[in-house]
Amino acid sequence: MTKLKDKVAIVTGGSRDIGRAVSVKLAAEGAKVVVNYCNNEEQANDTLAEIEAAGGTAIACKGDMMKPEDVDGLVAAAQAAFGDKIDILVNVTGGMVQRKGLDEMDMEFFEHVMRLNVTSTFLATKAVVPHMSKGSAIVNFASLAGRDGGGPGAAAYATSKGAVMTFTRAMAKDLGPKGIRCNSLCPGMIATSFHDTFTADAVRENVANSTPLRRQGLAAETADATAYLASDEASFITGTNIDINGGLFFS
Repeated sequence: MTKLKDKVAIVTGGSRDIGRAVSVKLAAEGAKVVVNYCNNEEQANDTLAEIEAAGGTAIACKGDMMKPEDVDGLVAAAQAAFGDKIDILVNVTGGMVQRKGLDEMDMEFFEHVMRLNVTSTFLATKAVVPHMSKGSAIVNFASLAGRDGGGPGAAAYATSKGAVMTFTRAMAKDLGPKGIRCNSLCPGMIATSFHDTFTADAVRENVANSTPLRRQGLAAETADATAYLASDEASFITGTNIDINGGLFFS
């Protein structure tokens, strides 16, 4: 029996890389999935096709998770498709944007990265929680960078992911009395287009070789952890920021 049968899940940033893997995994476990995307409709459609080919159920919804009106539209789309109740929220939306040192950053850049990673998580959580009931779960995506400060030029990104970790703990306390759990994952080096864009191949190889498991992680491995945290199997786990880095860093 699938562990998320008949649950309704929203995945922000759910159309590519880790978000796609999460969307596909939740659907495979029986959830009805709302795949949010911001710009690339083709990627969203590819994600839907993968879910539907495997017998899952999903819809796609365009929206910028930094805009309250788009977040409200995402919730409305979920309810129109699958009913009033929302059981799972996975906040994947985020990114580094660009590597910049302190001397290269201006306030506009720093605040944009914070909005992209932290404000989006706050807005989605605020909009979805009123439609959640006891037994619901939120899974946020933080990062190893939120623990160790990140690599060169990642100060804004690392700071924002540290804030996601703290917000996760705070929501666990605020929402626990309602029976709603909130956890986050802190991925290390995962083989995705994020590192294709922001990390040199030689650096990736060095990091992989420094990892006890001697490799990069896979998006599917983060998705497996997400499905577990969203399920009743993790019913007494809340407020955790779980490392998923192959042993590269121990918190």
